[in-house]
Amino acid sequence: MSLSSDLFAAIEQTANRLATELVLAAPGRDDGLVPTYSLVSELCEQCMLEPRLREPLAAIQAELDRRLEAAQPFDADCLGRLRCLVEWLPAALAALKFGADPQPLASARPAATTPAPAATSEPVPTADVLLELNLGENRELLAEFHAEAVDHLQQIEAALLALEHQPDDPEALSSIFRSFHTIKGNAGFLGLVPMHTLAHEVETLLDLARNHRLRLNSAVITEILRSRDALQELTQQVALALERGVLPSQVIPVGHLIRAVKLLAESRGVSPAAAPAAAPGPAAPTVVPLPVASALAADHAPAAVGGAPKAASHTVRVSTDKLDSIMDVVGELVIVQSQLIETARRHGDDGSPLQRNVAQLGRITKELQHTAMALRMIPIKPTFQKMERLVRDLARDFDKKVEFVTEGEDTELDRTVVEEIGDPLVHMVRNALDHGLETTAGRLAAGKPETGTVHLRAYHQGSNIVIELRDDGRGIDPDRIYRKAVEKGVIAAGAVLAREEIFALIFAPGFSTAEKVTAVSGRGVGMDVVKRNIEKLRGKIEIDSTVGRGSTFKIRLPLTMAIIDGLVVRVGADRFILPSTTVQVALRPAREHVTTVQGRGEVLDLRGRLLPLHRLHRRFGIPGDAQQPWEGIVVVVESSGRVCALLVDEMISKQEVVIKSLGAFMQGLPGVAGGAILGDGNIALILDPGSLLQAA
Repeated sequence: MSLSSDLFAAIEQTANRLATELVLAAPGRDDGLVPTYSLVSELCEQCMLEPRLREPLAAIQAELDRRLEAAQPFDADCLGRLRCLVEWLPAALAALKFGADPQPLASARPAATTPAPAATSEPVPTADVLLELNLGENRELLAEFHAEAVDHLQQIEAALLALEHQPDDPEALSSIFRSFHTIKGNAGFLGLVPMHTLAHEVETLLDLARNHRLRLNSAVITEILRSRDALQELTQQVALALERGVLPSQVIPVGHLIRAVKLLAESRGVSPAAAPAAAPGPAAPTVVPLPVASALAADHAPAAVGGAPKAASHTVRVSTDKLDSIMDVVGELVIVQSQLIETARRHGDDGSPLQRNVAQLGRITKELQHTAMALRMIPIKPTFQKMERLVRDLARDFDKKVEFVTEGEDTELDRTVVEEIGDPLVHMVRNALDHGLETTAGRLAAGKPETGTVHLRAYHQGSNIVIELRDDGRGIDPDRIYRKAVEKGVIAAGAVLAREEIFALIFAPGFSTAEKVTAVSGRGVGMDVVKRNIEKLRGKIEIDSTVGRGSTFKIRLPLTMAIIDGLVVRVGADRFILPSTTVQVALRPAREHVTTVQGRGEVLDLRGRLLPLHRLHRRFGIPGDAQQPWEGIVVVVESSGRVCALLVDEMISKQEVVIKSLGAFMQGLPGVAGGAILGDGNIALILDPGSLLQAA
């Protein structure tokens, strides 16, 4: 390699300046001709030691020299060659850096005057190379590129899934084309060769579809989705470099995808005159290039399918670290406000200025708290979109006909919840398609339509978000679960369990009722992970199923992970907080409703249902005031289908509390989810009924 890294950077900078000049250049005008000639001459000097770059540049320099001598303006042919040059240079430089020969510079001609060559199925050697990032100079541009690419890739997937149902939707097709075009342009000027090359080839294929020379069938859409997935992997490499400074070390292969896309274009019977130009390298001669900064700033966010693009001025990108910092500060403000309320209650008379001011502060704090929480909220739509893609792919694998219906995809959840709920949903959707839905023959034999339905829905219910997954498949047989649980030793033979408790057995580690293990599910290693992840989010999962008619899984999640509604209770001198979502009822029991059952300990008779009774002071080894249940308060809590009663001394209040980590010393303490600072400055432990019952 005869060029130094500094010279490479200088050539790229000059090429960007040349691209800037060409933005305003037009056939029949000589505006920019002189500076263009100067920049091409500068490139020739910079590439003096590399003939594979110098010779194409020298030919264009001679053409510009002739025009200046004859006082001729730009024409379409000259501008086509120049624009081809500035798009060819980044890929040529990348090839040289990796010791490969650059592709020859195509002698591009405007499509209006000269037919372009038909697409060929030859691979592009420079495509399968390491993604090279110039973090030192391009960090800000790469950050903007990454943010836009994520949006565009989500938009591409959503629009492609829509096109599979409506292949002739012009708005969806145009939206996908714009997204690939934007990714291609930005990646090209940032020197991201694999992304630029792949996006260009897919853009060429989509242009055929836009011009009604190719129909997007399932096979074509599958290849475009595969290309989109490869672009997402490359985008994740950019994200890793930006977040952790880890430069890409693995080549993401895209050459096979490029070949597949080109073969699809050829197989459509496209005539040479009909196909757009496809240069041997990653160039797009007919597209007017923009410099890096202009390209990244000019392209708006992707429009919704069938809708108009949103105005960029209505939104602003903010670092998630800043949002988390705001939430932490608001949490501290909530604590101080509760302490001020306690102080005002002790030292101020009702109606005093202190009381009024504290009340006003409380209203402002409440509004600020809700606003800060709203900043963390994002729609669950991207997660639902991933599930739609999963259903599509699995239905093809299982050879099942499936209709996937979503509802409430604009429902907003805490960002942390949205990030963590994806994996549990993947397990549940896989089970629904593999075990829930029957085969086509099985559905017809059962008198059902041959197409099964999977319904994914999100909605608000009180202070919770409910995500509901429903299918119309074979359902879950509780008797079969019971027999399998006894067989595996999960429960004792003869154990009496309620229906919801039997369904909850499918979350036991290693438990599965599948007749055979498939590549997707059946080993019993998924549903226990689902339950654990949901409980980590302070949520719970409910199951309702009817044999032969289908199953419904409901995941209940808190709106936010930072602040919870809690019931403050006292046990001796200590205070504990029970999440309101787990509390069913609190009561002072009558003496005759508390009995002792041999082998099961104390139980509470709650309207004919016997519930195990646990004394919190014994559980935590602290002194308690209420020695007998009828002397204190019993709080009935529920977790994962299990219901029990907890004995406490007194109910203090119901209030919102800010969750605080307990640190490494008390991390993982059974029955404890965290801590909170109360209004009087004391610390209370937030209880986790799920692990508390498991430990008990």
